[in-house]
Amino acid sequence: MSKLNFLRKGIGAAVVSAALLSGSAVVSAEETIKVGVLHSLSGTMAISETTLKDVMLMLVEQQNAKGGLLGKKLEAVVVDPASDWPLFAEKARELIEKEKVAAVFGAWTSVSRKSVLPVFEELNSLLFYPVQYEGEESSKNVFYTGAAPNQQAIPAVDYLMSEEGGEVKRWVLAGTDYVYPRTTNKILESYLKSKGVADEDIMINYTPFGHSDWQTIVSDIKKFGSAGKKTAVVSTINGDANVPFYKELGNQGIAAEDIPVVAFSVGEEELAGLDTTPLVGHLAAWNYFQSVEAEINESFVEEWKAFIGDEKRVTNDPMEAHFIGFNMWAAAVEKAGTTDPDAVGDAIIGVTAPNLSGGYSAMMPNHHITKPVLIGEIQEDGQFEIVWETPGMVVGDAWSDYLAGSADLISDWRKPLACGNFNTKTGKCGGSGS
Repeated sequence: MSKLNFLRKGIGAAVVSAALLSGSAVVSAEETIKVGVLHSLSGTMAISETTLKDVMLMLVEQQNAKGGLLGKKLEAVVVDPASDWPLFAEKARELIEKEKVAAVFGAWTSVSRKSVLPVFEELNSLLFYPVQYEGEESSKNVFYTGAAPNQQAIPAVDYLMSEEGGEVKRWVLAGTDYVYPRTTNKILESYLKSKGVADEDIMINYTPFGHSDWQTIVSDIKKFGSAGKKTAVVSTINGDANVPFYKELGNQGIAAEDIPVVAFSVGEEELAGLDTTPLVGHLAAWNYFQSVEAEINESFVEEWKAFIGDEKRVTNDPMEAHFIGFNMWAAAVEKAGTTDPDAVGDAIIGVTAPNLSGGYSAMMPNHHITKPVLIGEIQEDGQFEIVWETPGMVVGDAWSDYLAGSADLISDWRKPLACGNFNTKTGKCGGSGS
């Protein structure tokens, strides 16, 4: 089946069939397929997550304009877990049990994903998770459309180590204090040491969500970078704490040519509220930037600005992840002829959908997708100039090659294996879940 047919198959037939029905046709047409939207609209993560709620509303509207799915209209059900990690689980259960949603698109932080994971596995529902994360997980009920470490963190370090990236020798791993930064930095620390970086050339620092007083920490980073070796900051700082962090870098005169910062959680949306003048030249590693030159991206940006009614609103990487994940889910529903989670889960493996770089991403058997990796440099207008990219798609790796106990694990949800953590040395599955 061709790539485009995955997206088109069955829509016309479903509409024609519905039109031919009598009596009950009116009732059938009024039925909807509910789609859950689980993103923080308040609290520390609202700066990043609100726009993901908005793009989901746009995608649902666009799908309905094309005829919906299986002859039914889609209905977005939006809840606000308010950056409260236990509330994510409560709201997920509400969406699945009360609202009867067919799938949920949402969560940002890994702690929120970890919070809802048992709910999705217990109730056998589907979650499409659109944000870069630390890996070390593969669930039958979750599709990871954001980057795994080998699709963001590892390539970013490789770039900075290269002559083109400045031949960095000392490393500051700065993150928010929760599972994603800690696990990602554990992977990066192991990777750096495998490349010959000494313990004394790695500085690790964690701060709480919403941290605002960066003066001492930035001063320590500046001192660490004054040892005569090229130094870079690898940032896994999340949420609104990025605003005072970048402001303090500017206050202390840390320019990109001195100590470059490469961020994994800062995109166009986060930069929209900042004076980017002192940040020009600092970097971010993502799989998409608004500045990508591709016809499909130009159309997407135009549609987004029209939908939101604001020419100043920007697009970003997690929005693209929802774009890809939503279209993959819609294609799998059409392919399966049902929204049943098990049927959709089987149908979605191998499905391809357009990404916004002009290519196609594929859903792999480990529930991760193929993506290009891009390094962008912050510009004065808050956009990114792409300075490096992988030559092709990178397959997301659920289990890191650089952590003991993970290097021998693979994930493959195709039957008969259907295992998220199969040990290639022992030949045994560690369990049916994550």
